[in-house]
Amino acid sequence: MITKFDSSYYGTADMENLGYAGTPINDRCYSKGELAKALHKVVAYAKCMDERGYNTLWMAEHHFQPEGTELIPNLLMMATHLCGVTRNLKIGCGFNVVPMWHPLRLAEDYAMADILSGGRVIFGVARGYHTREVESFGAPLIDQNANREMFEEGVDILFKAFEAKPFSHKGKYYKIPPEVPYRGYTLKEITLVPAPERLPVECWQPIQSGSERAFDFMAKHGINGVIGGGSAEGGAVERHMLGFQAAYARRGIKLELGERLALGFQFHIAANREQAIREAAPHYEENMKMFGELRLVRALSDEQIAAMRDPKLAGTVKLPGIEDAVKAGGFLAGTPADIIEQLKAVEKRYPGIDRVICATPLGTPLEVQLEDLDRFAKEVIPAFGSGKVDRAAAE
Repeated sequence: MITKFDSSYYGTADMENLGYAGTPINDRCYSKGELAKALHKVVAYAKCMDERGYNTLWMAEHHFQPEGTELIPNLLMMATHLCGVTRNLKIGCGFNVVPMWHPLRLAEDYAMADILSGGRVIFGVARGYHTREVESFGAPLIDQNANREMFEEGVDILFKAFEAKPFSHKGKYYKIPPEVPYRGYTLKEITLVPAPERLPVECWQPIQSGSERAFDFMAKHGINGVIGGGSAEGGAVERHMLGFQAAYARRGIKLELGERLALGFQFHIAANREQAIREAAPHYEENMKMFGELRLVRALSDEQIAAMRDPKLAGTVKLPGIEDAVKAGGFLAGTPADIIEQLKAVEKRYPGIDRVICATPLGTPLEVQLEDLDRFAKEVIPAFGSGKVDRAAAE
């Protein structure tokens, strides 16, 4: 049963001339002031969610984007600030890109956020997908095997550190601690101080390829998974759910289908489905322009990606449309009743699902986002569970 209603927002500049025929992503460039303003938009988004009883706001770590698309470089710093200007809302790290951090630094920063927020910050880990970001921080991404190795070793260290016990680690990428002289002895172990107050640490990770190795690693550490609703095409959602469930079963843990997972959707509410699709189409297309070239939409061909990069080519090849996303179930469009119907079907199909993350696509103006959040809270959420927002989980 769905009891937790979340949203996600990555902080974007105010955009114009949207869609496949609009300004190419690589041609967008905003002033220092416009880029900074995006952080204040995140605060407004969080306050709106908090006042309406949502459970969690998820943010993503991204760097070096003068195009104005994703502008929060430090999730734990932002989360700590948001906890100070909201009352009940949880703040989710969706996600800290582990290869770009020294794992001890990331563990320390999360521990501080956990302590100072009273447990309102939710931890998250990911491998990264922007070469400009990951490789600029000296970590591998083009070499996917090295990226995965570094990620897994980093996460192993994180969970060792969270236990607040003396430990050491010798791996391919990290030797912790270095054997150096310290106060008359040779350093052999190190302890994270202060450590998170809440153990085990609740941790989430995005599910992309859905490999058995990835699922086994998640189960090893008790990590929860986020699946984008756009993966509905080709039955990927259910395939990922079954793979995740099987990995936990291999460790002797029985899960209902969808348990310990969250489904992410894009959405827009209007007077009818046709109007919602028409209004959201430019933002959906902008979203595809951003993420398609980064290979997060696996079905795209090189020809389609080239057309998304150049508006002159947009009419020469069939590109993904919002209508297809609505039909596949990844985009919730229409009246509140339409969205309730779609989510009730998800709830019925995946009995273990208790959390959905519903957000507006890239480039949606803040005023439209806040209006959608307001209507969703007032007209969609009460149809689930007790008919009220799950405030107990948010407090």
